[in-house]
Amino acid sequence: MSLISKRLTGLRIDSTPCRFMASSRGQNQAKSTFKLFTDKKKRMKEQEGKKYNTHKSFGPVTSSPGAKQAAFASVRSACFWKLACVMALAGVRVIELAGLAPAPFCGMILADFGAKVIRVDRTKVAMAVDTLARGKQSVAVNLKSPEGVAVIKRLCVQSDVVLEPFRKGVMEKLGLGPEELQKENPQLIYARLTGYGQRGSYAMAAGHDINYVAMSGLLSMLGRSSEKPYAPLNLVADFAGGGLMCALGIVLALLERSRSGKGQIIDASMVEGAAYIGSFMWKSRSIGLWNRPRGENMLDSGAPFYDTYRTADGKYMAVGAFEPQFYDQLIQGLGLDAVDLPSQMSVSDWPQLKQTFTRVFAKKTQAEWTRIFDGTDACVTPVLTLDEVGSHPHNHERGSFLRNAQGEVSPRPAPVLSCSPAEPSMSRDPFIGEHTRAVLKEYGFEAAQVEKLLSAGIVECNEAKARL
Repeated sequence: MSLISKRLTGLRIDSTPCRFMASSRGQNQAKSTFKLFTDKKKRMKEQEGKKYNTHKSFGPVTSSPGAKQAAFASVRSACFWKLACVMALAGVRVIELAGLAPAPFCGMILADFGAKVIRVDRTKVAMAVDTLARGKQSVAVNLKSPEGVAVIKRLCVQSDVVLEPFRKGVMEKLGLGPEELQKENPQLIYARLTGYGQRGSYAMAAGHDINYVAMSGLLSMLGRSSEKPYAPLNLVADFAGGGLMCALGIVLALLERSRSGKGQIIDASMVEGAAYIGSFMWKSRSIGLWNRPRGENMLDSGAPFYDTYRTADGKYMAVGAFEPQFYDQLIQGLGLDAVDLPSQMSVSDWPQLKQTFTRVFAKKTQAEWTRIFDGTDACVTPVLTLDEVGSHPHNHERGSFLRNAQGEVSPRPAPVLSCSPAEPSMSRDPFIGEHTRAVLKEYGFEAAQVEKLLSAGIVECNEAKARL
């Protein structure tokens, strides 16, 4: 990262690109950054004499003083815009209370897009269970001591966002509830990510993704015909309805704060988030998409043209050709004659048609079918494994998957923004307490205070472990 880019890290930016909020911290850093450009201008003048070596895209070098100033202003403006827009959430500071799955994912999204996310871990923990810690820092604090709670409170009130994953009432018992913290920082955004939300008869109940999806109504619709409902991993509630929806709530609250100057509390319920993700299920009931039992409808594996099929080498192809023009290309690619087949939308004939497709797909390997259907609009694609996705030509061309410093492959952050794309960290995940000293110093703790907290066991620092 360049010196100018480092200076830009930490600037508070509102919803208008590259416009800084009126905080003394942001103003001072903006002035400092502008001085870097001014100094660069002087060095360029010294090196080039009376000529400014401007970027070729802004036209030829000119000796006119007014033109030279205008050309440099254009370069400076373009460079400053580019640098200031490097990360969409640059300058946003987030305190994430360590948890499992949904909250870590939410924190990772924010970190991927430029926020400084500090995960608060417990002390005396050998290894972090958070596998979604990309780009985060870690401080280890003893939550069972009043001094430790005071440390966390100090971090929270100096930050933009608090993200907590505990059941209702836990943070209030610690004296770290939203009302308490927002008294000291009215601009604080306090995100509460739980299974059942902060109100209701289940608010205090334990649960996991499968329970939340069940309560959302979606689980009743997931499964094959004549089989019991099944949960599609723990994706729908934990990550889509939980972490992702909470991240959206935080970004919306940041946007609103840029107008009102006020923070707010986000009540992110995974039941409601999952249900909201499934809004199409409710909204499309009136058009007959779900009139039949589970697993017998067009989009739930009931239709032969919206399913997966085993190939000769034991792999699978995915078929999603429900539009007539795409279905015609599917039939053509399979080498079948539509005259010999029942009508596409003859629901009573779907089982027979599915048997035909199953028999035909089993005659060729996945690679052979991929070659047949690539370049067509038949909506037929290979079912790739996690080990295969990165090497697929399309994904490889787009750089859709990244390999970090430890050789681990993971998806690139999405969506891709043209001006302020995510630049995820390629470093390893932090050790518990690795950044305790640095973070406390950044938040105004004196060196003597930090050492006192360390010696008393209020906080832990694992810098030495990180250097091994």
